[in-house]
Amino acid sequence: DESFENFVEESNENSYENTDGYETTDYKKLDSRLGTNDDLKDFVAKCHENGIKVIFDGVFNHVGRGFWAFQDVLKNREASRYKDWFFINFGGNSNYNDGLWYEGWEGHFELVKLNLDNPAVKEYLFERVREWIDCFDIDGLRLDVAYMINRQFMRDLKNVCVSKKPEFFLAGEMIHGNYNEIVNPDMLHSATNYECFKGIHSSFNSMNMFEIAHSLRNRFGKEDWCMYKNLQLIGFVDNHDVTRIASNLVNKNHIIPAYGILMAMPGIPCIYYGSEWGIEGRKEDGDKALRPETPSPQYNHITEFVSNAAKIHRENKALCYGSFETLHLTNKQFIFERCFEGERIIAMINADENEYIAHYNANAGCGTDLLTGNHFD
Repeated sequence: DESFENFVEESNENSYENTDGYETTDYKKLDSRLGTNDDLKDFVAKCHENGIKVIFDGVFNHVGRGFWAFQDVLKNREASRYKDWFFINFGGNSNYNDGLWYEGWEGHFELVKLNLDNPAVKEYLFERVREWIDCFDIDGLRLDVAYMINRQFMRDLKNVCVSKKPEFFLAGEMIHGNYNEIVNPDMLHSATNYECFKGIHSSFNSMNMFEIAHSLRNRFGKEDWCMYKNLQLIGFVDNHDVTRIASNLVNKNHIIPAYGILMAMPGIPCIYYGSEWGIEGRKEDGDKALRPETPSPQYNHITEFVSNAAKIHRENKALCYGSFETLHLTNKQFIFERCFEGERIIAMINADENEYIAHYNANAGCGTDLLTGNHFD
């Protein structure tokens, strides 16, 4: 195996320049563009000193062609002891003219799909996770393409993680399907809420608040039939795979009310770096447009609002755990409440350029504006 270790070392040093980092060649080594393992260990320690927990991106569905076990298959073919780590057909051929066919992730053959039913593959990956916890003291994992990962693998992974660290957090990338399939006591704690992601920017662009209001009510309302009323899903207005919110909105003034919905709606609000400054980036322009290097912060009024709203969310249990109910809804206005253990918070969203007087039963004689601290009738 020494020759393959040398190959991996060269691959880590030389082949990342034009990749997005998801073509894993070595689960034991940090992407060279980001530094060394010691740098990563210091980074996590510094985060913990400042009360910040760190979650790794767990890419377990597939590896890169440079992964040592796959290289062994290319070299030794049927004689490779790792041939069952992947989905190989030695009677076919690949886009790379390997003289064999293999399954890639969604047709991307630079990403070789792992056989997560294979006990040897599972134990190899689980041992790497144990090392990440022991060496770097990480606090959780975000599972890449969780929507297609073997469900038994998730169950076993959770047992491995919580046995090492009881508070370990597991979240999955879920684009479509029923989130209950992977977010449950036996598997993951959370998943990405793509259903409501689209509804947020679309409601503003079409001036139709009914879209996001109905999405939230149908998923998180009080009725028994609401699908996700007991789940804590990860909400977002953008991420590393989709167009930035500042580029997605027709009216840039809607950035702040869009974040207002995100911070007040059910779930865990997630902020994608740089979008809290209003930077732009379009999906059609590629990964580099969505994931730019940001040498220095660009704090502005958007940053101030997001920071204040995040603080309000963190400090109020009604926003973290509360029920959801719509109080007032028009095409341009959306008012809803969150309640938990006697605490009530009302979110008021106005997509119009003009002031608006809403007539509805707030069930309260007075209130406090959590953004300003001012009291009002």
